[in-house]
Amino acid sequence: MADTLHIGILLFPDVTQLDATGPAQVLCRVPGAKLHMIWKTKDPVPTDAGFSIVPTTSFSDCPQLDVICVPGGGGQVALMGDEETLAFLRKQAAGARYVTSVCTGSLVLGAAGLLKGYRSACHWSSREYLPAFGAIPVAERVVRDRNRISGGGVTAGIDFGLTMAAELAGEEVAKTIQLALEYDPQPPFDSGSPEKAGPAVVKRLKERIQAMLQKRAAANQAAAAKLA
Repeated sequence: MADTLHIGILLFPDVTQLDATGPAQVLCRVPGAKLHMIWKTKDPVPTDAGFSIVPTTSFSDCPQLDVICVPGGGGQVALMGDEETLAFLRKQAAGARYVTSVCTGSLVLGAAGLLKGYRSACHWSSREYLPAFGAIPVAERVVRDRNRISGGGVTAGIDFGLTMAAELAGEEVAKTIQLALEYDPQPPFDSGSPEKAGPAVVKRLKERIQAMLQKRAAANQAAAAKLA
């Protein structure tokens, strides 16, 4: 293993911040890790939570990464047709040890042509869009297929981060990181999946995000057509 592990997490306007910061909080503790928060420039990037994250690395000065991770969020829709970003991901993926995603970031990997024939996780509301890129959707918190490792929706990014930590530095290191973060989920409500939440809650949420899902479906269709 190289002395330094270069781990890069893509940023973009309207990223779901926990998709990015959850894995970042875990992976920055991996021995030898150098974390890169990446965007086209080093200007602050607005997140969907109303605050911005300052990138540490731009596309042009990013080293070859050992791990490239793409988070999701509303801004993912625009990324699917952003050739500069897709080209950056393709270039990094060619030399990376692991090509990874959290939430709807898997759709961006799909748009870059990096998921054909691979099993992948995604946010439950958008998992159905993966097959357009030749990917195989899987309803699990973390999915591994060869060197593609993906997390499901938002909070699954922490599970993903711990999985990656074990992959990079061993299970004992990952367990120690988990303890340091006191990651011991005991949610007040058992409604973290469509199956557990029930039809009424699922219907209410889908109505709230319907406009976003329509935009995502259109962007997905356009990106898949371009690949074809």
